[in-house]
Amino acid sequence: MMRIILPFLALVSGMWAWNLSAGPGAGSPWTVYDQGLLLSGLLSIAFMSLAMMLALRPVWLERPLGGLDQIYLTHKWAGILAVVFAAAHWLIEMGDDVIESIFGEAGKFDQDYSGFIDTMRDAAEEVGEFAVYLLFAMLVITLWRKFPYKYWRYLHRGTPVLYLLLAFHAAWLTPLQWWQQPIGVLMAILLLGGSIASGLSLAGRVGRRRQLCGRVTAIKTPARDVTEVTCHMGPAWRGHRAGQFAFVTFDSMEGAHPFTLASADRANGTVTFLIKSLGDYTRNLSQKISVGQTVKIEGPYGRFNFDRRNRKSHQVWIAGGIGVTPFLAWLDELDGCTATVPEADLHYCTRNADQDPMVDRLRVLCSDFSGINLEIHDSSKGQALSADKLSTNSRSAAEVWFCGPAGLGQAIRKGLRGAPFRLTRFHKEAFQFR
Repeated sequence: MMRIILPFLALVSGMWAWNLSAGPGAGSPWTVYDQGLLLSGLLSIAFMSLAMMLALRPVWLERPLGGLDQIYLTHKWAGILAVVFAAAHWLIEMGDDVIESIFGEAGKFDQDYSGFIDTMRDAAEEVGEFAVYLLFAMLVITLWRKFPYKYWRYLHRGTPVLYLLLAFHAAWLTPLQWWQQPIGVLMAILLLGGSIASGLSLAGRVGRRRQLCGRVTAIKTPARDVTEVTCHMGPAWRGHRAGQFAFVTFDSMEGAHPFTLASADRANGTVTFLIKSLGDYTRNLSQKISVGQTVKIEGPYGRFNFDRRNRKSHQVWIAGGIGVTPFLAWLDELDGCTATVPEADLHYCTRNADQDPMVDRLRVLCSDFSGINLEIHDSSKGQALSADKLSTNSRSAAEVWFCGPAGLGQAIRKGLRGAPFRLTRFHKEAFQFR
């Protein structure tokens, strides 16, 4: 995430600083006010433009950023920063009366406009203030985890319209002299890119080229809260790598949800998903879908692929609950290839091993690979996994691949900072797209 956020922040701020001139009145309260207003507004629209462009799911960015999940995480924080800087912009704008009451109007810069330009600038101010309030409301709803996803999804679809209103505000209120400077070129690129992305989003073109319609061919319930769905996508399916995920739509009213592919690619157009009951729609999913019905799948996406492993580091694979899905696909893929199987410690964390069907499935798959050491951690028996337990089998260098509850991942990652072995990398997918 920070691979884009920090350099982007430095670029935009640097362009503003380059354009900053120490003319008459430099350093006065009104100059600080004006430049603070311009910088906060610039950063807000810049980050929102970035968020809109990343929302297009640019596949070419998956490799440098580490997967679509990281692209969406960057999209999320770009949106949050856009609102933060919009709030700063709004607060600075509200502070002009305070500055005037303390320092007077001496040094205040007022540029006179007339005719059409004046009319458009007045309209841009009003539109911007209205849009900022909507932006604040959208952030609150997004961060309020209890707000139903199916309703939030429709509200989030209105974000491109909100962006276009803010782009109109930014374009007309940007100082005219900026358009003759490098910062004006940057603004034009960002506004154009964000506007095109908004248009594509409103037209429903996001991910369209990677969407396929298929049929549900099998539905199983290996556990009470887990549904296994097999789909046949036909010869048009471009194939996938174990560990990738796709956006799956069973019901157009509910929309698409990201699910990890639980099967290796067999070049026959068949894909399998293990779906845990985590929300209103996925609860009792087996009763809401049926064999033979149409399914729309967009993908595959993601870079959670053990082929990207550091071959000089010992492999530590950690799965928690439904996070076992990519590892099942990995083992399935290894079972069907002749490539050298890596040595790895596979740790599976479960609430009750005796009632978890994934335990037996893992044992069967791992039995074919002598280099993969499977360890089951049953929390009902006080066998919870911790960084200390991982450290007991210390290695000179280890690479960790984690998929499971966010809290468990954070605890293990934090604990491994003091591990006796050298942690070369900690891979973790960020599936909280909202």
